[in-house]
Amino acid sequence: MPGDRRTVVDPARSLAILWRTREPVSRGGGPALSVDRIVRQGIKIADAEGLGALTMRRVSDALAVGTMSVYTYVPGKAELLDVMVDTVYAETARPAEPTGWRARLEQVARENWALYRRHPWLLQAETSRPVLGPNLMAKYDYELRAVDGVGLTDLEMDSVLTLVLGHVKSAARAAWDQVNLERDTGLTEGQWWQSHAPYLKRYVGDDTYPTATRVGTAAGQAHGAAYHPEHAFEFGLQRVLDGIAVVVETRTTDTAGPAS
Repeated sequence: MPGDRRTVVDPARSLAILWRTREPVSRGGGPALSVDRIVRQGIKIADAEGLGALTMRRVSDALAVGTMSVYTYVPGKAELLDVMVDTVYAETARPAEPTGWRARLEQVARENWALYRRHPWLLQAETSRPVLGPNLMAKYDYELRAVDGVGLTDLEMDSVLTLVLGHVKSAARAAWDQVNLERDTGLTEGQWWQSHAPYLKRYVGDDTYPTATRVGTAAGQAHGAAYHPEHAFEFGLQRVLDGIAVVVETRTTDTAGPAS
C-alpha cells in the first residue's frame, strides 16, 4: 500500500482522469466500462475488505473484464486510489450553512467523522498531497466558508480547517484501531478490561497510584471501557473550537479598536 501512494504519476494524465476530460470509448458487449464504474467497484472492495484487498486484477475480475481493459481507463492503482478518494469526498453533505462559525465548523467536523466511519480505508489512502479533483475542490471551498468573514486571514482560515480536520482524522483512526482490535482478538473493549482487571489489582493498589486509580476508575465506569471513540471525538472537537474562538475573538477586538 505505501508503495502505491509513492508512485510518481503523470500529472497531466492523472488530472485528466480526475476531471474526466479524456476517457476511452467502451467497446464490445455488456455494460459499458468507464472510469466511474471502475472506481465504484474499487470503493466497494475497499469498503468491504480494506485497501489490502484492492488490486487492479481484483477490480477487473469483479467487473468481469480483462485487467488490461481496466488499465486502458485507469493507468495504475495510485491513480485509482486518487479517483476513489475524490469520489467519496462528494458524499459530505453541504447544506445551507448554520448560523455562526462554530456551528458551521461543527457541521464540517461531523460530516468528515461520518465519512471516515463509512470509508475507513480513507485513513490509509489520504496523504499530505491533496487529490486535486473536482470533489476535493468543492469540499474545500465549502468548508472554508465556515470561517470566511470572521476576521481571519486567508492563511489562518486554511490553518483552522486543517486543525479541525486533523482532529477528526486522528479520532477516526483511533476508533478504527479499536474496531480492528475487537475483530482480531474477538474481545470487546469491555470484555478485555474485565479479563485484565482482576489480575491488575494484584500489582496496583488504590494507594500505589491514587490519581491514576481514581481517574481511570471514573473513566472506565463512564465509558464501560478504557477508551470511548465518540467521547474522545466530541470532547476534543469542543476544545479545538474553544481554542479557535480565542483567535476569532482577538480578531474581532482588534477590528473594533480601543473603546472610546
